[in-house]
Amino acid sequence: MRNPFVIDEPTVISFSGGRTSAYLLWRVLQANDGLPDEAIVCFANTGKEEEATLEFVRDCSVNWNVPIHWVEYRADDPKFAEVTFETASRNGEPFEQLIIKKKYLPNPVARFCTSELKVLAIDRFLKSKGIKSYSTAIGIRADEQRRAAKMTDKFIPLVRAGITQTDVQNFWRNNTFDLKLRFGNGITPLGNCDLCFLKGQGQIMSLVSDKPDRAIWWAKMEEVVGATWRKDRPSYAEMHKYIGQQIDMLDDSIDCFCGD
Repeated sequence: MRNPFVIDEPTVISFSGGRTSAYLLWRVLQANDGLPDEAIVCFANTGKEEEATLEFVRDCSVNWNVPIHWVEYRADDPKFAEVTFETASRNGEPFEQLIIKKKYLPNPVARFCTSELKVLAIDRFLKSKGIKSYSTAIGIRADEQRRAAKMTDKFIPLVRAGITQTDVQNFWRNNTFDLKLRFGNGITPLGNCDLCFLKGQGQIMSLVSDKPDRAIWWAKMEEVVGATWRKDRPSYAEMHKYIGQQIDMLDDSIDCFCGD
């Protein structure tokens, strides 16, 4: 049977900065004896990732000797910028530019943040390099069938290889370096954007309780557009204020397509 990680056509490996997508990259490197000429690796930074995520992307590049292109959204043409670990935004600047341009917030129904900040930013970068037709490899596992079913236009070799969360975690437990973000109950709570509105309310409250300053940017964006991220829960400003109070918060997470 053909190795599902072999790449022989133009392919972008969309690296989210999480353990699963990094594992995908490692398997591609192993199957192709390094990064094949047909492949390019991109990390789209929103400015709301934890510093540990940025360090992990850098560490994968250094330890595995693989070039990773850092891309960010920009409101003005060409609507993207290539940055580095040192110059990458760390205070939500790309995300804020998008919100100000749109004049409204993304929400569970209109998740334009993923498409604009990640998918289109990478696409514009690739087109600037003359790459107009390509496959997109993303780190979706075999135990994420609901997400996989919606990715019919993507290259998802981890699904074909039967890779599960257990396989991914076992790999990192035995690796020489790892993402310095806690993994528990099947998730990395601080993966992707720190207080993403698709995360459960209880999870967000826990993250704000741990570090109240996390809520400031999200509350500021609500103030900028005069609306909340979600109509079915308190605003980020209210959740920030609630810290320390006894509130029954259920886990109502929604799948985010940014990847792990």
